[in-house]
Amino acid sequence: MSFGALSVPAIRALSRGAKQAGIWLNTGEGAMSSFHLEGGCDLIFQIGTAKYGVRNEAGGLSEDKLQAVAGHEQVKMFEIKLSQGAKPGKGGILPGVKVTEVIASTRGIPVGQDSLSPNRHPEIACVDDLLDMIHRVREISGKPVGLKAVIGLAGWLDQLCERINERGLQYAPDFFTVDSGDGGTGAAPQSLIDNMGLPVQSSLPLVVGKLTEHGLRERVRVICSGKMINPAAVAAALCLGADCINSARGFMFALGCVQSLKCNKNTCPTGITTHDEELQQGLNPVDKADRVANYAANLMHEVEVIAHSCGVAEPRLLRREHLLIVS
Repeated sequence: MSFGALSVPAIRALSRGAKQAGIWLNTGEGAMSSFHLEGGCDLIFQIGTAKYGVRNEAGGLSEDKLQAVAGHEQVKMFEIKLSQGAKPGKGGILPGVKVTEVIASTRGIPVGQDSLSPNRHPEIACVDDLLDMIHRVREISGKPVGLKAVIGLAGWLDQLCERINERGLQYAPDFFTVDSGDGGTGAAPQSLIDNMGLPVQSSLPLVVGKLTEHGLRERVRVICSGKMINPAAVAAALCLGADCINSARGFMFALGCVQSLKCNKNTCPTGITTHDEELQQGLNPVDKADRVANYAANLMHEVEVIAHSCGVAEPRLLRREHLLIVS
């Protein structure tokens, strides 16, 4: 979740905890703040449909702002978000009550006004437009660029791979984050949360298979996200072909989330998704950073235990033959 959706102490705790654990932190679409940087962790800057943090006055991509972000040593990669598992096919809204001065300056939007994210990138209407965007961001930033999407119909994956091979590998994404229809939030329509997008066990092997079929698997790394909370889910994702995983929900629990479903109301009782300073008092960034780091360390350890039990030396050696899905 992005800054704005998340509070200042939540971002501080995640940044510090990620550094302690030696893992990266994805900014989400809400841009990068000083609070993301202060922990010293590696960052993936996500470019959402509203281009927060790298937008010009018209809402398009600002090359100057993109270069400025890329100039931060901690920013290691850029992720172009097409869709997310919590609400595939729908944009977002940050209520004006949550658009404080610091959030407005971070995102490049007016203070106190509802901030709307379109349900798609206006400049991306086809596969070629997407490849052009990937190539453009990489040329400007000089850093790896990937995409994030929830999978529904699979035909566009064939078209994507075919056009990459026709146009050249310089247009290929450096990574593909496969988000699951199982993604969740307290700020999305229940009909989308429950019904839209394929779950990981269907979408992940589909994407890996398409990349392999078109000879692009070695060129494009695969990241998996969507309810990667427990070691069994992570190990299964690695078996299905993911190179690594993202987890949002697990770290929300580490921060103290009680799933009160008030993420968009500025009344989160745990201080995680509110900018009410009184409600934030219980979220100590130092204490929660330790919890974030401990969660990551224990999750990785348990995945290693599962890998060893399957007869391999480390999790990255897990393969599909180590997994059986029983329905």
